[in-house]
Amino acid sequence: MKKLKVELENCYGIKKLDYEFDFSARSTYAIYAPNGVMKTSFAKTFLDISNGQTSQDSIFKDRKTKRKITDEVAAEINSANIFVIVPYAQDYKSKKMSTLLVNKELKEKYEKIHADIDEKKEILIDGLKSLVGMKNGIEEAFANDFTHNPKEFFKSIQRVKAEVLDKAEPVLETIIYQKIFNEKAVAFLETKDFKTKLSEYIQKYNELVDSSTYFKKGVFNHNNASTIAKNLKDNGFFKANHSVSLNSKKENKVISTEEELEEVIQQEKDSILNNPDLVKAFDEIDKKITANQELRGFRDYIEANPIILPELANLSAFRQKLWISYLKKNIEPYKILEQEYSKGQKAIEKIVEQAKKEETQWRQVIQEFNRRFFVPFKLSVDNQEDVILRSEGPSIKFVFQDSSGSAPIAEDELFKVLSNGELRALYILNIIFEVEARKQSNQETLFVIDDIADSFDYKNKYAIIEYLKDISKENYFKQIILTHNFDFYRTVSGRLDMQRKNRLNTIRTVDSIRLVEEKYQKNPFDTWKNEFHQAGKESMLIASIPFVRNIAEYSGYANYFLKLTSLLHIKEDTKTITVADLQVIYRDILKDKSTVVLSNPGKMVLDLTYEIADAILNDNSEIIELENKIVLAIAIRLKSEEFMITKINDDVFWKGIVSNQTSALIGKYKQDFSGEIANIEFLEQVNLMTPENIHLNSFMYEPILDMSNDHLKQLYQDIKTLK
Repeated sequence: MKKLKVELENCYGIKKLDYEFDFSARSTYAIYAPNGVMKTSFAKTFLDISNGQTSQDSIFKDRKTKRKITDEVAAEINSANIFVIVPYAQDYKSKKMSTLLVNKELKEKYEKIHADIDEKKEILIDGLKSLVGMKNGIEEAFANDFTHNPKEFFKSIQRVKAEVLDKAEPVLETIIYQKIFNEKAVAFLETKDFKTKLSEYIQKYNELVDSSTYFKKGVFNHNNASTIAKNLKDNGFFKANHSVSLNSKKENKVISTEEELEEVIQQEKDSILNNPDLVKAFDEIDKKITANQELRGFRDYIEANPIILPELANLSAFRQKLWISYLKKNIEPYKILEQEYSKGQKAIEKIVEQAKKEETQWRQVIQEFNRRFFVPFKLSVDNQEDVILRSEGPSIKFVFQDSSGSAPIAEDELFKVLSNGELRALYILNIIFEVEARKQSNQETLFVIDDIADSFDYKNKYAIIEYLKDISKENYFKQIILTHNFDFYRTVSGRLDMQRKNRLNTIRTVDSIRLVEEKYQKNPFDTWKNEFHQAGKESMLIASIPFVRNIAEYSGYANYFLKLTSLLHIKEDTKTITVADLQVIYRDILKDKSTVVLSNPGKMVLDLTYEIADAILNDNSEIIELENKIVLAIAIRLKSEEFMITKINDDVFWKGIVSNQTSALIGKYKQDFSGEIANIEFLEQVNLMTPENIHLNSFMYEPILDMSNDHLKQLYQDIKTLK
């Protein structure tokens, strides 16, 4: 972005603003905008763009809004390339903070190991889907059933290793997990009525197993028998002419074929499951299930697989039995995954340990912040390894420090004990995270900065200015810095070595906001003292009076100080001081102007002041230069004092005033003419608007810059009309 064309209409009080910012020579603009002119409205408009929102006028919402922000090729600026920094936002947290904690090399190693493990995991999961009856959530369900933590899949994989690899055949592998352990079925299985009926069923079932010819509870049941029969068949036991002897209390039965063995087992199962008493107990359970229409599928599945019922007495154990059976059916994918994970886990432990110690850019930002800013807290990251390796959000830890020690403190508690300036410093830290993350990714960004240093003490204010200077050095970054603080504006302009065209002042007219180049880059007095003797520059001569008066006071020229005071207040000699008298003073005080020659030496300075003020009043230019504003302020003061002195008509009183003359005169006027309300209101405005503007407070001229052109003109006009 080399240029930025801004065209705004009816955006939060900005009626119209057209300006093209040229970043080709300097990457930063500073805009001085007194409160209420355009600063916040400008920033808010750009904030809307960055958030993808429309803009409007705050009051007149029916007015048509225009918002066109384009670059040098007339392309609209992307919202991601705008970052607005408001004066303060306590809840702001950079979304890019975690990127500063990333060590790419470590992360790539970590991700490679996990990619290999995940590849093997997916093969196993695919093999489990049909057995489990679930397409999604298998990993979480398996982990939860063994560790009560859905995230501990691999811990669960290692926990069941002995059971899965014990070479026993899978049991219940034909039972589908989701048919039993769905939300509605589980809720029903946990009811008291069902558990009572199930207990009766299991008691009867165990009695039948105990009285079985061949089965024995806890040792050799129908599941064990079916497994043995399958093993013998798969291993060609009967084809090798071997036989099996089944012992009972009545006889020993010798079986020579697989068909015969399967028939005996099935008969024994049927004798148990079809027992009238057991069937009756099942019917009681069936009634409970049938009463719930939502469990019809579950009821049918139980009826088709009655061997499930005894397992329902312990749902947790049943879940685990099913998973182990499923894994046995997928024994090879399980073994490959378990081995890959075990191998990778050792490497991961080393990577995690290294990640905890890693000196990332995040830490560099913290160190830089602590070096630049003065705050009573330090920061650290509690979960650095998780942020680096697992892309989790950072968990920030605060430690409060004072002269006696330090203590950890929660962020919400920290907000309660920090001063406004310290809170803003914490906010700036979050801003720095965002800036540094954008720097790291080379993200082209326009920063719109709205009074970022407001309410800061000077040491932190200068720290911010130095950071803005660092930003200005980045090729991908551009800045528009807005402020209502002229001292900050002047300082940041100087520190960032801005050219004249990059230092802008604002002019608010009835219909628009104009941005104009600042006329005086440093001290206006440097310009005035070199030009005040030139024809047409008499306004600089009069505007210099407060400056020269200050120098006279500081340099011990008491007589000159009093004489110049008489040109800022009506004194006994005010109307007798000529331009020639002023020339003598300027030659003596300003040593490099010892030969200066002023025009019209016989003219009274008071008359010259009024003539210049009248000319300014009749000038319709939008811009009133600083020297003209000061002349207006002086003329307003002098006119008002002339009026009050004449009205009060008490020479002893006004000649006896030794300080705060305007205030003293107004006090006397209000006392003597309390009924003249309109006049008193004008005079009060004089007292409010002119003191600092005239005396300039040791060369600080921000107050007069903030003063509206129209207000100064109108007040001068009003004072002239007083009779």
